[in-house]
Amino acid sequence: MKIKSSISVYALATLLLFSSCGSKKSVKRKQTTKRVVSERVDTPKQETEQITNSEPQDETLTAQQRMQLYIETFAPIAIEEMRLYQIPASITLAQGILESGSGNGTLALKAKNHFGIKCHNTWTGERVYHDDDELGECFRKYTDVKYSYRDHSLFLTQRSRYADLFKLKISDYRGWAKGLKKAGYATDPKYPDKLISLIERFELWQYDQGGALAEQVDTDDLDKSSEANSPRAINGKDRIYVVVAGDTLYSLSKRFGLSVDQIMEHNKLESIDLSIGQELYFPR
Repeated sequence: MKIKSSISVYALATLLLFSSCGSKKSVKRKQTTKRVVSERVDTPKQETEQITNSEPQDETLTAQQRMQLYIETFAPIAIEEMRLYQIPASITLAQGILESGSGNGTLALKAKNHFGIKCHNTWTGERVYHDDDELGECFRKYTDVKYSYRDHSLFLTQRSRYADLFKLKISDYRGWAKGLKKAGYATDPKYPDKLISLIERFELWQYDQGGALAEQVDTDDLDKSSEANSPRAINGKDRIYVVVAGDTLYSLSKRFGLSVDQIMEHNKLESIDLSIGQELYFPR
């Protein structure tokens, strides 16, 4: 009986020993799990720092490059508008840069509207709504930026309050900048200075040289044989206009504020028919 009892006690002690070892192993597993979780939490912090550090990359240079790119892209359109409507290309480009944020403003991106031209009552095209002086104002939407430039030209030429601007020389960008403010184009008192600063900073005045040469007609240099019949001999201060597709004497009379008869008499025309590329002369 003593032997059996001893065996039972030994077996019970052995069983307790194995149970104790098993409980210690389970505790170690819990500690290992905690270490793995803590390592995973640290990883995203490094990714966030890399994104933050990569954000500011030469913002000033980027703005400079955007302005330069804008000029290179739209200078040909501004020059063409100058040729057709006698508005200095430098002024048009400077206004475009300023008002469209170098083509990156909301209206420029959403509507290709680079001059903030609103719908008004006559607009029948697409439109977008944007907060300006008032909430949800209607602005014109274009399919191409060149139409925004054309509307800018028409806006200035078809409103009498801007008439005095066209008495200035194309090369007088300072006079144009100040004249726009005086005529009520912008309410910002520094608007002229901003335009002039852009023009001189990027030497935009160079784009006006072609227009300045076209508007200067010196009748003293003409041959005497051609003086009698040439429209150039009428007035050395005439403004030259080159006819483009779609022009009629009636549309030109509205643009320049003359009657059809006055245009015909001033240019010694015998017919109302016009041809593309034909030069017409209008008094300043």
